[in-house]
Amino acid sequence: MATKAPEGEPRRNRMLGAARNAKQDEFYTQLVDIENELRHYRTQLRGKIVLCNCDDPYESNFFRYFALNFNALGLKKLIATSYAKSTIAGGYLPLVDMAGLKPDGKEPYAIEISEVPDANNDGAIDLADVEWLLRNDTNTCRTLKGDSEYGPGDFRSGECVEYLKQADVVVTNPPFSLFREFVALLMAYEKKFVVLGNVNAATYKETFDLIKRNLVWFGPSIKSGDREFRVPAHYPLEAAGFRVDEGGVKYIRVKGVRWFTNLDHKSRHEPIPLFRRYDPEEYPSYDNYTAIEVGKTADIPMDYENAMGVPITFLDRYSPDQFEIIGITDRDNNSGLKTREYTDKDAPNPGDLNRRGAILTNAGLVSTYARLLIKRRLSA
Repeated sequence: MATKAPEGEPRRNRMLGAARNAKQDEFYTQLVDIENELRHYRTQLRGKIVLCNCDDPYESNFFRYFALNFNALGLKKLIATSYAKSTIAGGYLPLVDMAGLKPDGKEPYAIEISEVPDANNDGAIDLADVEWLLRNDTNTCRTLKGDSEYGPGDFRSGECVEYLKQADVVVTNPPFSLFREFVALLMAYEKKFVVLGNVNAATYKETFDLIKRNLVWFGPSIKSGDREFRVPAHYPLEAAGFRVDEGGVKYIRVKGVRWFTNLDHKSRHEPIPLFRRYDPEEYPSYDNYTAIEVGKTADIPMDYENAMGVPITFLDRYSPDQFEIIGITDRDNNSGLKTREYTDKDAPNPGDLNRRGAILTNAGLVSTYARLLIKRRLSA
């Protein structure tokens, strides 16, 4: 039986690693996960142009959510683009033979919607109304061509960047292997966003800098556990958690998924209740950082005013009103907080020690997991 990993260091998901390495990033988000997160931003979406720029309109639950709730959310416009050829096109909206589009339904498209009328006059907006709109309004769809550097539908292509410039808010599940580049593009164009990523993306140099400066934070709806994603038929089912439904559709469960956003939400300003008191016997100091080790977010001492190392999953509960993030334990010392660098003379594994905070024990120096370095705001 597998042992439970410490907080902030979930068990490795082999499918996620394989996706990063092989660029197998076709994880299709479940509608319930989208609904649970976006309900926190309804007022912030009103009157906005929403872009789903990694989402084939024929298969994406992001497109489905926004199209069905277009009027209820009060959106100004919805834009969705797909990348290259879709492997499960038509899974949700089996629309073919549309004016100006190829009938195989697998070409990269862009769809723009500025209204969703009740076409069948049944008093509600449903998929039948969306299908009618896409079939009958030739101005809603066009084929994407790409450019000399990026393929059609690639979020980095010139035509997709033009769509990005129009948008107020980007909501999607970008390729995990391109997460750094995707977020960097959104920040370059000063866009608001709600996007899915792996929790460990918070430790990337570029992402962590945004989190440290309170420019990006975690969304409120996912704080632990795993999430189920639909995958294409060709996807190898090698993960610990997977299923195939009665229709032969494949799903895998991925651990360590989080929403990354720069839209504010209520839970971000709720302080963490602190009950423990500092005891040097229970909170050892690092040998290479001027900070103490706090192995669980729930164990943060209420009376300690200096630097502390906490798990990455601290970000699930992080309130910038209560704490300040001052750095991270990393090999390159990007935060400038490391106090010593180890060599072969210090330990047989200096590389591991230099990557993380190290604690001196009776058995020698021991490396911890990745830690955020935080301080309690004295006014909190």
